[in-house]
Amino acid sequence: MSIFEELYDRKNTRSVKWDMLQAMFQSEDVLPMWVADMDFKAPEAVNEALIKRAQHGIYGYTIIDETVSGSIVNWLEKRHNWKIDPAWLSYSNGVVTSLHIAVQAFTEPQDKILIQTPVYPPFYNVIEAHDREVIKNPLVNKDNYYTIDFADFENKLKLGVKAFILCSPHNPVGRVWKQDELEEMARLCLKYDVMILSDEIHADLVFPGQKHIPIASLSEEVANHTITCMAPSKTFNLAGLDASYVITTNTENRKKLDASFNKQGFHNQLNTMGNTAMEAAYTHGEPWLEELNSLLESHTNYVTEMFDQHIPELKVVKTEGTYLLWIDCSALNMDSKSLNKFMIEEAKVGLNTGASYGEAGEQFMRMNIACPRATLEEGVKRIIGAVQTLTK
Repeated sequence: MSIFEELYDRKNTRSVKWDMLQAMFQSEDVLPMWVADMDFKAPEAVNEALIKRAQHGIYGYTIIDETVSGSIVNWLEKRHNWKIDPAWLSYSNGVVTSLHIAVQAFTEPQDKILIQTPVYPPFYNVIEAHDREVIKNPLVNKDNYYTIDFADFENKLKLGVKAFILCSPHNPVGRVWKQDELEEMARLCLKYDVMILSDEIHADLVFPGQKHIPIASLSEEVANHTITCMAPSKTFNLAGLDASYVITTNTENRKKLDASFNKQGFHNQLNTMGNTAMEAAYTHGEPWLEELNSLLESHTNYVTEMFDQHIPELKVVKTEGTYLLWIDCSALNMDSKSLNKFMIEEAKVGLNTGASYGEAGEQFMRMNIACPRATLEEGVKRIIGAVQTLTK
């Protein structure tokens, strides 16, 4: 049996997804399909590397050596056709942490920072927690597919925006931005001297036939205006190991970023197990990832087809990557609170409320499909049954 088919009991493992049902949904009787980690085991090579390291039994201060940095360099060149210098790398415990640090390093209080809504909720906090102003460039949902309003994008930059937080691939709408879209965003940011802070944590999770392009790989000029945040955590289900990195090609910008990290007490280190897992994943995890991405596309098609056939009131937005589906529930004519209550109490499925991604998500829900097919089918069955009962 494939590790992607096996059902694993994650309860009582201190799992955010499975052990916080009462706190999140005020019920233990829901199927959790919300927070963005997977119900799959990591690649066996990762588990073997961690076991071997644990058998050593000493967990002292750990360096990030050339083998670890080299695994990142090789991965980015092979998977994303991006040749980087290991000297460009900085390390942190997570992408959101890196974004907080970058906002402090490259903007000042009251500065304006642009985001494209609906978008990953921590983006709002990354800006507001440091007394910066959120400026929104709403994405356009046309025929169940999201695109960028470039006229609005430029008009917002004209307001004096200092930084743009790009989500690429986009969470939650699942867009894998095309080269022409990236080039236009980059062109406008260069025109108005706007720093690009690019969250590319889902870079590897793209469906067959799709291609993620790091925005900093477009040109040297774009790279010099970009801070790229990446990690193996979403790709290989390693979120609990706290390992991520930042790529900054411009020497002065990198010095400024590292100084900001140091000011917050981060010293360019990773924990021993995160270090070990990242190297193993990037060195040996590609076959596992290829199987995963095909599975995620199949899961996406399954949910879309089942909803289209049985509950056309719910529309799965056309997605090109990630394991997160953005579901339009507007036909149910419920506000966000009622919609969430319906999913919890009637469907008995724990999803993410769309409202937390911004005003544009008020009548949407986000669904995590990174689970065995049996789990997915159960979740879909519950939602279909609840909606059919509601609409009879």
